[in-house]
Amino acid sequence: MTKNYKIIVATHKQFTMPADTDLYLPIHVGSEGKEKLGYQCDNEGDNISSLNPYYCELTGLYWAWKNLECDYLGLVHYRRYFTAKRHSYSETIDMNDIILSKAELQDLLAESDVIVPKKRKYYIETLYSHYAHTHDANHLDVTCQIVSELRPDYIDAFDQVMKQRSGYMFNMFIMSKENVAAYCEWLFPIIDELYKRLDITDYSAFDARLFGRISERLFNVWLAKQDLRVKEIPFIYMEKIDLIQKGKSFLQAKFFGKKYGQSF
Repeated sequence: MTKNYKIIVATHKQFTMPADTDLYLPIHVGSEGKEKLGYQCDNEGDNISSLNPYYCELTGLYWAWKNLECDYLGLVHYRRYFTAKRHSYSETIDMNDIILSKAELQDLLAESDVIVPKKRKYYIETLYSHYAHTHDANHLDVTCQIVSELRPDYIDAFDQVMKQRSGYMFNMFIMSKENVAAYCEWLFPIIDELYKRLDITDYSAFDARLFGRISERLFNVWLAKQDLRVKEIPFIYMEKIDLIQKGKSFLQAKFFGKKYGQSF
């Protein structure tokens, strides 16, 4: 029986999208009350589109979980894609020549259950200390309390993951829709409870997106408790990244307590 594969591309603006529209589905996240971009909107059917300023790409994931029929489901971003081989960005590169193809995806899934991006390694930081230095440790502390209340069977995994010096970031993955559903059923009650407990009234627009950042860490917690074959593959940014500024900000956060004020 033929399998149906879908990789949603979370975006909040018009951007160059993959030519393979059978595999890749651009999702306009946070589309509630916004001018349409010509992509699938995340405010149709069962949705949480209005929470996008806080939940980030999770509103697209929620929409796909509740409304998209497929056998395998993945999540990438308009500027960040999986690739079968490592590539470096250049202005002349054609994304369709390098991003993961359906044939490559099928080969990978024949020998694995979940595809994730190569781990981000912090070396001098744990996942907990990095978040504490760049954002607010209280977010993770409250999350820990919620996990201990709602899913105490995951608290050991939570503690273990927070001590790691690397992790799968960006909320990027591809796995069976069944596994995505299991993950979402685990994740959203935790994130929703965190949203209820934290007072973000005076937060900047950047800081208010914390729930999406917390979910990146939580994905690692969930995955640590699953008996799944994990396959790490490269990813590529479809925009030029200022690595010097990125590294400088990382060190300033670590040693001088300067919190992040923008995404990189």
